[in-house]
Amino acid sequence: MKENCAMMDKVGRGTDESKIMERYTMKKFLKVILIIALAVIILLIAIYINHQIRLNQESKLRSPLGQIVEVDGHNMSIYTEGAGDTTLVFMSGGGTCSPILDFKSLYALLSDKYKIVVVEKFGYGFSDVVDKSRDIDSILEDTRAALNAAGLSAPYVLCPHSMSGLEALFWAQKYPDEVSAIVGLDMAVPAYYDSMDINIPLMRTASWAANIGITRFIPGISDSDAVKYGTLSDMEKEIYKAVFYSRTATVTMINETVWVKENAKKVNSMGVPQLPMLLFISDGSGGTGFDKETWRKIPIEYIEQVHDGKYIELDCPHYVHDYEYKTISENIVEFLSDKG
Repeated sequence: MKENCAMMDKVGRGTDESKIMERYTMKKFLKVILIIALAVIILLIAIYINHQIRLNQESKLRSPLGQIVEVDGHNMSIYTEGAGDTTLVFMSGGGTCSPILDFKSLYALLSDKYKIVVVEKFGYGFSDVVDKSRDIDSILEDTRAALNAAGLSAPYVLCPHSMSGLEALFWAQKYPDEVSAIVGLDMAVPAYYDSMDINIPLMRTASWAANIGITRFIPGISDSDAVKYGTLSDMEKEIYKAVFYSRTATVTMINETVWVKENAKKVNSMGVPQLPMLLFISDGSGGTGFDKETWRKIPIEYIEQVHDGKYIELDCPHYVHDYEYKTISENIVEFLSDKG
């Protein structure tokens, strides 16, 4: 009986010691987690402070390159160059942080013949970041208001890249007298968005990382195609990078992406506008998410429905105007001369 009691006493002590060890291990584990969490918080605070200091240092580089006009109570950037009778309006693709500089390699070759205009939508370039609806009507009316405020008048030759192709097509559908032709720089047409996978949570994560300043520590992230392959000067490259760190995955850009499939459906429902149209089509590389065959097939099928339409295939990535600017400029001149 005494032996049984002694054995039970040992088992009890063993159980108590085991519980004590478990509690000790758990406390140690929680302590490590707490230390790691505090280290991460301190690191993020340091990264954010560094970002704010750098933004302040870069403020002079972010002085607007063009004119600032008021649209719906906010500031919108619009750039003009050249003085021709025909006005070319360049419209940026989704997420292009500095449209004025992104298009420069191309429009610099055209401004001796045409009036060049680059409209930087809200959330882009030197325009205000605005958390507002980005349905296709709102986007278009903002653009038209900016042009009007800058003293410019239709008709225009629209030169949209990527996503802004939807806006250009809608413009030609809704206000046909204001659009004399469309020159698509690997522009989007509605059918692209039928199967396009859009990851909004990933975009929001990118936005958070950019706002904190984490993107500054990713090597080469600010070296866009315009910076690497275009004709920007060293100073213009520095300006582009400064704009990049203040205009990456803005809330306005994200709102555009949230709306884009609905916008594509609306544009598609209004039919194919019939006006002179020239499409430059890339090989689909450079972030489109499509293989070469599919990327080219969709706009070719679209342009075949346009009575006065043609297309040119280019063996280069999606930002065609940063690679084949000479070829594109020559063909634009020829195209517009034929229509003139």
